[in-house]
Amino acid sequence: MSDCTHDCSSCGASCGERTQPQDLLKPANALSSIKKVIAVVSGKGGVGKSAVTCTLAAAMAARGKKVGILDADITGPSVPRAFGISRRAEGSEVGIYPAVTDGGIELISLNLLIERETDPVVWRGPVIAGAVEQFWTDVVWGDLDYLFVDMPPGTGDVPLTVFQSLPVDGVIVVSAPQTLVGMIVTKAVRMAEMMDIPVLGLVENYSYFRCPDCGGEHPVFGESTIDALGAQLSLPVLAKLPIDPALARAVDSGRVEGYAPNPMAAVAERLDRE
Repeated sequence: MSDCTHDCSSCGASCGERTQPQDLLKPANALSSIKKVIAVVSGKGGVGKSAVTCTLAAAMAARGKKVGILDADITGPSVPRAFGISRRAEGSEVGIYPAVTDGGIELISLNLLIERETDPVVWRGPVIAGAVEQFWTDVVWGDLDYLFVDMPPGTGDVPLTVFQSLPVDGVIVVSAPQTLVGMIVTKAVRMAEMMDIPVLGLVENYSYFRCPDCGGEHPVFGESTIDALGAQLSLPVLAKLPIDPALARAVDSGRVEGYAPNPMAAVAERLDRE
């Protein structure tokens, strides 16, 4: 239209310009250069997604890569505790500086910005989504090979914001053995596909418990369903992780970086080759 002002918010016409897909990607902080952004998602809570994110980041850092974690689970942040980080993040006129773990992993989380980590975050969805966006635009990440985004469970405001605002290179979906979880995982996979984000593969957590006496593997939560689900969705199974009390203790005590052998080492190696 010849009299178009290019302000679609004040126009009711259905023109070609309006129907073009809108690019909602936000620029990273000017002092940040990030090669790959990988989101770790789950369809529901309680499947150990944050532990998977932290061990994957630690495994990648052990390969000599520069790694960061963006804790996008605003109302349930747990990443700083897993690495034993309690000090608050600092900032200047150029942006917010992430905390750095003993192993050199950079991380940002709302728990690093509030006065007490036990204070609840009682915010509505748009405010939460805006905070996640600022973790991308305002944090001085510097040069990173990998930025892992620890997502909240589900397919709500924050996953939508991350998929639209960040240049996500791929998604890893964390599951558990129960059949019901398969249906919920499929929702998360379908969302990524709708947003044109490649799904790199599936990780099944709590897949089995290895008896310390006989070495036998016991499916505490039922027989594994991940292979069938992966075949159904045409996705590779990246790992089947056991129930490991020692890993749980390492995460709870802030020593996840020192936990060995790292259960996500093979996944980190695979990602690094791709």
